[in-house]
Amino acid sequence: MAMVIAITAIAPLHVAGEPTEPYMQEFILTAYYSPLPDQCCYVLGGERADKIMNGEGRAGADGTPVYPGMIAAPASYPFGTRVDLPGIGVVAVHDRGGAITELPGGPHRLDVWVGFGEEGLARALAFGVQRMQARVYPVGSAQPQEHVDLDALPAPAERLQDYFVADSGLLDVRVKRGDRGLSVLLLQEKLRALGHDAPPSGEFDAQTEAALRGFQRDMGLHEPSDSLTPATAAWVLAASVTEPTPRIDHVREGSPRSDISEAQRVLRYLGYYHGRTTGSYDDNLAAAILRFQQNAGIVGGPDQPGAGIIGPLTFKTIAHSWFKKAVADRAERYLLFKRVAERLTGKGVLPARFLSDGSTGDDVRLVQGLLAERGLFPADKINGVFGPQTKDAVLKFQLKHGLVLKGSDTGAGNIGPATLRALRVEEMTEAYRAVRGGGWGVL
Repeated sequence: MAMVIAITAIAPLHVAGEPTEPYMQEFILTAYYSPLPDQCCYVLGGERADKIMNGEGRAGADGTPVYPGMIAAPASYPFGTRVDLPGIGVVAVHDRGGAITELPGGPHRLDVWVGFGEEGLARALAFGVQRMQARVYPVGSAQPQEHVDLDALPAPAERLQDYFVADSGLLDVRVKRGDRGLSVLLLQEKLRALGHDAPPSGEFDAQTEAALRGFQRDMGLHEPSDSLTPATAAWVLAASVTEPTPRIDHVREGSPRSDISEAQRVLRYLGYYHGRTTGSYDDNLAAAILRFQQNAGIVGGPDQPGAGIIGPLTFKTIAHSWFKKAVADRAERYLLFKRVAERLTGKGVLPARFLSDGSTGDDVRLVQGLLAERGLFPADKINGVFGPQTKDAVLKFQLKHGLVLKGSDTGAGNIGPATLRALRVEEMTEAYRAVRGGGWGVL
């Protein structure tokens, strides 16, 4: 099946015959979607895993590009067959699937394509499993026009939370104008917390773009506002965790030594003060304050009122400059972390799908190796098979990191979203520290 992820697996079913006139048929419906890179959430843990399940997601089995109204149907339904699904619309057969079959005398399976990326996944999850009677219009019969309005099918972003795998949050996602999903909702919530009005709708609309543009303007960041670039994502994340500088509303001769010391530290960080932190107001500090004021356009010269001292206006400007620089420095570290993560991903050393009892393959072998490095799994037992010993090692990792409290907790012993993120982030953090200390050659 072209790109598709059948969100719910149903037992195979089957019937025979090729009618030439419209007829009624009972169906069991599920939905599938086309995964995209840089989603926050994947139903199997990663883009590669989601695509491996059913295909690349660009076209159906007959070569037709995916579109609203495409369905996967059993092989007995010729391509071009149309089905009028109550509450959904008139759809057409262009795809197949291993589980999309018939059962003599029973309902037939159909899979409805419901979109791309996070929005498509949310819609597929919300679609669930539906059972209905629908009219089938065979090829050659008088067929109605196709019509499906995907917007009429709910796609609640909240449905994605159980599949969240973005290791660094917004830094790992890509959203643009018109997108809908949990990543957009996360961006909107961050912008609102930073004082920029972005109603939490989950849709990247004009208000979201305006809020993002306002944030970029405040930070002096020259990036597109109709999409979330890596740089903007890093700045948003950095701004959301950077504390403001301590208040130093008045610094002049006779001010408390603690305020003067703080002013010296802040102005040194901003590159204006080059002396020691003495706690004493002297000519060196006054000159540093004046240089800042002149660069910021607060005063023109040393003889103007307020020159060389910190009052409310000067402090407000200093605080904003300090915050911008602190955010920029933190954002650069985030971007380096992201580059390290991309390098590790390219080398294939990070697990990229959910795993549980019975899973096999390279991802299992990789996880076993990571657990062995942590002393949780015997290195001589690495075999690519997720069995009891692997489950026990995963549980030990989870308990160590507080991901579960006991072996009977939901997800205990399995590699789900939280455990996958924890393993990946631990590997990335170790590599990031190594790169900062020894350069890219250490990888």
